[in-house]
Amino acid sequence: QVHLVESGGGLVQAGGSLRLSCAASGSIFVISAMGWYRQAPGKQRELVATITSGDSTNYGDSVKGRFTISRHNAKFAVYLQMNSLKPEDTAVYYCFADVISGTVLTNYWGQGTQVTVSS
Repeated sequence: QVHLVESGGGLVQAGGSLRLSCAASGSIFVISAMGWYRQAPGKQRELVATITSGDSTNYGDSVKGRFTISRHNAKFAVYLQMNSLKPEDTAVYYCFADVISGTVLTNYWGQGTQVTVSS
């Protein structure tokens, strides 16, 4: 079993910054992709950013140029630096990890961390 724990959410004013962290623990051999999605009240979950084991990144259009994703492979961790935050960034942010064990890839999710941006 693998567990993901997010941290770093909170309340910030528009224009401010936050850094989210997510660490995986448990029966981990290799982690392929990691990343973040978010879900605002009444909206569907949307892509924020993903990063592969080779550090290739992909961002949702709404966060390009403001958010930066990174990872620390030895710590099984992924980070999200969020700058120039806007009220529309308010959401629960979920991290995920694609864990490879042998020939099996399993997708795991964290419990989510709330980010609230005030205007």
